[in-house]
Amino acid sequence: MICAPIALFVYNRIDHTKKTIEALQENFLAKQSELFIFCDDAKNSDGEKAVRAVRDYVRTISGFKKITVIEREKNFGLAASIISGVSEIIAKFGRIIVLEDDMVTSKHFLTFMNEGLDFYESEEKIISIHGYIYPVKKELPETFFLRGADCWGWATWKRGWDIFEKNGAKLLAELQQKNLTKKFDFDGCYPFTRMLEDQIAGKNNSWAIRWYASAFLAEKLTLYPGKSLVQNIGIDGSGTHCADMNQFDTNVAMEKVLIEKIPIEENPKVRKKVASFLKPQRSFIEKIRHKISKKIKKLRSSNALKTDQKTKF
Repeated sequence: MICAPIALFVYNRIDHTKKTIEALQENFLAKQSELFIFCDDAKNSDGEKAVRAVRDYVRTISGFKKITVIEREKNFGLAASIISGVSEIIAKFGRIIVLEDDMVTSKHFLTFMNEGLDFYESEEKIISIHGYIYPVKKELPETFFLRGADCWGWATWKRGWDIFEKNGAKLLAELQQKNLTKKFDFDGCYPFTRMLEDQIAGKNNSWAIRWYASAFLAEKLTLYPGKSLVQNIGIDGSGTHCADMNQFDTNVAMEKVLIEKIPIEENPKVRKKVASFLKPQRSFIEKIRHKISKKIKKLRSSNALKTDQKTKF
């Protein structure tokens, strides 16, 4: 097997980065894999120490076929860093495995990614392979497909990444024109459309919601494992766009996930189970948004009062 290159995106979280790399080093295909580490730069002088600690650490690691460290000379931000980094690697190698600095993987993760990339390379309907699956309580098939794409430990080919559309407004307009927003929201169970609207409004800078929307509109499918091969340790609030999302926490599978021939179509039974899991989370997300909105209004009101008082005096 010729292993796909791994792109790992890091920033300023040394503890998370260590756990991510240590788990990746334990993967069965680590020594056959080339690793590219993209290190974003600090936003300002206050963050330089933490960024330097991560950069010093990644220069010391081993356990891979080859390691290339790319140190950004300015702060790209997560979205721009991933979009440019993935595009760069894809252009050179034609396929890629993508991780962020808070993704702790099973030792079978790289195997699943590479076998999936090989198995479905010629299937135009398949856009990506994904390592994380929601901690639904009901048993899932060994593997299955869902419409769209995902972002917590994934792999794709050049033909898949070529579909990615950076313009969120264009994606939203197409979803609305085709009356697909409810389906895009997992039949109204999770506020993905709201996330896309927030990206357009500058309230978040999510590349992932645009990746999902791009794949969804193109009617592409992603292969998932029935047991998660990735644990996101950034959902404690330390990750970008991951404020207190512990309900998505899961343990990684200790056994290999077998990739066998299954129908090239979305699994309706799994979709229903995932929707049932996501529905309570929507309520939670909306409550958080409401609290944040109230705080912002209160802060704006306070600032307006201060401005008014200054004007009077």
